[in-house]
Amino acid sequence: MLSALVSRVQDFVAAKAQDALLAVLRAGPVPQHVAFVMDGNRRYARRQHKVVWEGHADGFEALRRTLEICMRLGVRCVSVYAFAIENFKRSQDEVDALMSLAEDKLTEMCKHGELLDRHGIRLNVLGRKDLLPPRVQDVVRRAEHMTRHNDRAVLNLCMPFASRDDIATAVAASVSDALASDAPHITEAAVAAHIATAAAGSPPVDVLVRTSGVRRLSDFLTWQTCEDAQIQFSPKYWPDFGLWDFVPVLLDYQRKVWAAPVDA
Repeated sequence: MLSALVSRVQDFVAAKAQDALLAVLRAGPVPQHVAFVMDGNRRYARRQHKVVWEGHADGFEALRRTLEICMRLGVRCVSVYAFAIENFKRSQDEVDALMSLAEDKLTEMCKHGELLDRHGIRLNVLGRKDLLPPRVQDVVRRAEHMTRHNDRAVLNLCMPFASRDDIATAVAASVSDALASDAPHITEAAVAAHIATAAAGSPPVDVLVRTSGVRRLSDFLTWQTCEDAQIQFSPKYWPDFGLWDFVPVLLDYQRKVWAAPVDA
C-alpha cells in the first residue's frame, strides 16, 4: 500500500513538473507546424525483443503522446510520416500488420472523447490513398469525415507518401490548371499551392524532427522544408521519444527565432 501511495505521489509531482515546463515553453515562440519522421520502430522492437508489429504499435502510442504535448504547447499543425510508398516493398506480413494497425488506431482515435475530439483536431490523410487496401480507405474516409468540424488544430497523417510523388502530382495539377486557363507558364507559387500540405490548408513547416539518429529526410516534405524550416535529429527511437527529447528541439527553435534579424 505504501509503495502504491509513493508511486501516486511521484506521478503527481511529475505531472505538475511537466505542466510547469510546458507553461514556460508556451511563453516563448512556438512553432505552428511541426513535422515528424517517426523512425526507429523496428530497431526499437529488436532491442526490446518484440516482434516488428509491436514496435509499430508502440510507435502509435508515441504519436498519441507527442500529439498531446504539441496541443498543450499550442502547435497548430502536426504532420507525421506514417507510411512511405516505398514501405510497400517490405515483407507482406509487415505491410499487412501495419495496415491493420492503421485501421484500428484510426478508428480508436476518432471515437468521441478521444484525442482528436478533445483537442478539436482535424485529420487529413495525405498521399496515395488509392494504394491502401479498401478496408483502410473506408476507415480513412470515415475518420476524415468525422473530424471535418474540428477547427482548432490539424493532424496530417502522411500515408502512403513520398515527396517526389507529391511534387509530381502538384506539377501535373498546375499544368492542368494552366491549360484550362491558357496561362503562358507555370509558376512556383502555382505548384506550391498544390503541394499536399498546402492544399490541405496547413501552414508552412517550421520544424521537422527525425528520430533514431538517422540524418536524412527519406523523401518526406522535401518541398516544404527546402527554405525556412528548421531540421532537427534526435538519437531516440520513435517509441521512446517524449517531452524531454522534444524540449531541446523547442529551445533551439526559440533561440533561432529570437536571434533572427527583425526584418528577416
